[in-house]
Amino acid sequence: MTSTATLPAEAAAAPPEQGRDPHARRFGLPVATCLVMGNIIGGGIFLLPASVAPFGTISLVAFAVLTAGAIALALVFGRLAERHPQTGGPYVYARAAFGDFAGFLAAWSYWITAWVSNAALAVAAVGYLTVLFPAAGEHKWSMCLAALAVQWLPALSNLAGTRYVGAVQVVATVLKFAPLLLVAVGGLFFFDPANLGPFRATDQSAAGAVSASAAILLFSYLGVESATVSAGEVRDPARNVGRATVLGTVGAATVYLLGTVAVFGLVAHDRLVSSTAPFTDAVNAMFSADGGAGGTWGGTVVACAAVISMLGALNGWTLLSAQTPYAAAKDGLFPKAFETKKRGVPVAGVVVTVALASALTVYNYTAGTQGVFESLVLITTFTATVPYLLATAAQIYFLLSGQRERVHPGRLARDGVLAVLAFGFSMWLVAGSGYAAVYQGVLFLFAGVLVYAAMSAKKHRAAVSPAE
Repeated sequence: MTSTATLPAEAAAAPPEQGRDPHARRFGLPVATCLVMGNIIGGGIFLLPASVAPFGTISLVAFAVLTAGAIALALVFGRLAERHPQTGGPYVYARAAFGDFAGFLAAWSYWITAWVSNAALAVAAVGYLTVLFPAAGEHKWSMCLAALAVQWLPALSNLAGTRYVGAVQVVATVLKFAPLLLVAVGGLFFFDPANLGPFRATDQSAAGAVSASAAILLFSYLGVESATVSAGEVRDPARNVGRATVLGTVGAATVYLLGTVAVFGLVAHDRLVSSTAPFTDAVNAMFSADGGAGGTWGGTVVACAAVISMLGALNGWTLLSAQTPYAAAKDGLFPKAFETKKRGVPVAGVVVTVALASALTVYNYTAGTQGVFESLVLITTFTATVPYLLATAAQIYFLLSGQRERVHPGRLARDGVLAVLAFGFSMWLVAGSGYAAVYQGVLFLFAGVLVYAAMSAKKHRAAVSPAE
């Protein structure tokens, strides 16, 4: 028999320590929206056009399908946040519907995604840092130190308090969107249809080409849950979390789509297929009349934008990586140390997460191969979808079980359709991550079962000891 767990006792109002601490501040709608957009748009957008160019412009169809699925998922999260405005997001929803074990799997899986992704973002940022500072790429240890610095700077911003997390997120979002919009909007005025190339550039069927290009694009939409995970730090979460989730997802999707279309029309297809810096090539194409100077400043601008984009994403993901273990720790499903907050931030979650990501980064450079690291990164596509599947299944459960306190009767049919679409989108994410990633990801999940057993036993002993 499935038991419905008691929700965390965290109130929707600001915690007392946040009311007294000048370093803690609850996010409004603009900052929450920036958190979503900043976490969805990391560094991937700077490579996406070249990654999907081999499939032809049919890849834009995959973009449209993925965008529709991501928006459906965002709407479902918004509905769930209205009824469960607590920190933890998918963890809270899964636990409310299916009990402690499902909640733990959501929290554990999301935590794995966060720290592995943070290591990947840091290593990717170093590639752009070497454009700005060539000396950083002369030796593997200088690159390793640069990657560690890129991780610890956002961590220090988080440890300073939620007030500074929000400020950094807004600044990073604004700065990284300036050059992206230069290409996404300004590039349309230089658009040349002759550069587009064939609609279908491979021998695959239309459906096969869409699926293949979608598999590459899937990771780009991870992060739609950002506002729900930090709901406890958002002002009026029942109202603002859903809005921020939808606005952030739509904003990110718009930038993705416009940017990709503009690059397709600025860079000739045969060049774009082999490009390692498609946005740099696009800027150079826009300003080619200056006699080649665009190749200098254009590459620098794009490199700066990429570094800022990744630092902003790391800033947001570091906060999210601490929030889910915090919510689980309050329910006795993670070690109690993760429950401690200072300046509105779960300190242990931030420190442990950045330490694990740093260890993985050091291993990546000392091993001298990208193979193991890239396999771990691919696993995050799978581990991120486990909370998505559990959260959308929770919404379906609430709708079908007739729990009127958790559903809106007037929106029953619409919410049901959205939940089914979001569940299907999540399953597509799992399929797109590949057999090897699913296999290895399941092993990561099962490793967490031992942690759950230990924490569950401790919780049981604490519950029965008074009676003894």
